[in-house]
Amino acid sequence: MTAEPSTTTEPSGTATGDVDASVSTSGSRARRALDPVRSWLFGGPAIRLLRQSIGLVLVVVVWQLGARTWLGATTPAPTDVVDAGWQLATSGELWHHLAASTRRVAIGLAIGITIGTLLGVAAGLVRVAEDLINAPVQVLRMMPAVALVPVFIIWFGIDDVFKIALIIVAPIFPMYVNVFAGIRSVDQKLIEAAESLNLTRFELMRFILLPGALPQTFVGLRQALGIGWLVLVVAEMQTTTVGLGFVMNDAKEYLRTDQIFLVLVIYAVLGLVTDFAVRLLEKRFLRWRNGFEGR
Repeated sequence: MTAEPSTTTEPSGTATGDVDASVSTSGSRARRALDPVRSWLFGGPAIRLLRQSIGLVLVVVVWQLGARTWLGATTPAPTDVVDAGWQLATSGELWHHLAASTRRVAIGLAIGITIGTLLGVAAGLVRVAEDLINAPVQVLRMMPAVALVPVFIIWFGIDDVFKIALIIVAPIFPMYVNVFAGIRSVDQKLIEAAESLNLTRFELMRFILLPGALPQTFVGLRQALGIGWLVLVVAEMQTTTVGLGFVMNDAKEYLRTDQIFLVLVIYAVLGLVTDFAVRLLEKRFLRWRNGFEGR
C-alpha cells in the first residue's frame, strides 16, 4: 500500500518535466525567431538612424510621385530641385548666399539666446527680478516677428543690422520661458537637502538649480533655434541682395519654382542639422537624467 503512491508519482513527475522541457524549448525557439524583429525595433544607433530616415524617404517618394501626377507643373519634382541646386553649387552662387544667411542667423541666435537665458536665470532665481522682467517679456512675446519688420526697418535701415536685430528678438522668449520654468520646477526636496548641508546660495545655484533646469533649458534651445531659422526667412524676404531669401525672391520673379523649393529644402535641412546638434549636447550634458526614453 505504501509503494503505490510512489509508483504513480514518478510517471506524473516525468510527464510534467517533459512538458516543462517542451515548453522551454518552444519558448527559446520563439525567442530566437523574434531576434531579427527585436534587433530592428531595439537595435543600435545605426538601426535607429535607419528608422529615423524612413519618414524622410517616404516624404521624398510622395513628393516625387505627386510632382509627376496630381500636383502638376506648378510643383517641381525632387530631381528637378537637385538639378537646380547642383547648378547653383557648381557656379559658386549657392555658397555665397548660404554663407551670408548662416552668418546672420549665427550672430542673431548667439545674442538672442544669451539674452533670453540671462533673463530667465535672473527671474528664476530672484523674485524682484521676476517682478521687473516677466511682464514686459510676456507683452513683447505676443508680438509676431512679421509685425516688427516695418518698425525695425525704420529703426535700423535695410542692411544686415535690421535682419540680425529681428533674429535676435525671436529666440529671447522661448529661452526665457523655458529657463525660468526649469529653475522653478526643481524639486523642493533637493533644495531642502541642500539647505540641510549648509550650501551657500551660489553653491545652491551651481549644483542644484542650474543643473536641474538643464532639461527644460534644452527644450527652449531647440525651440529658439527653430524660430531663428523661421525669422531668417522673414528677414531675408525684405530688401536684400544676398542670402537665401534673395535667391527665393529672384526665383519668384522668373518663375523658377525649382529654385524656390531648393531654398525651402535648404532651410529645412539647416533646421534639422541644428536640432540634431542640440540633441547631441543633450546626450553629453544630461547623461545623469534617468527618464523615460520610449519603448
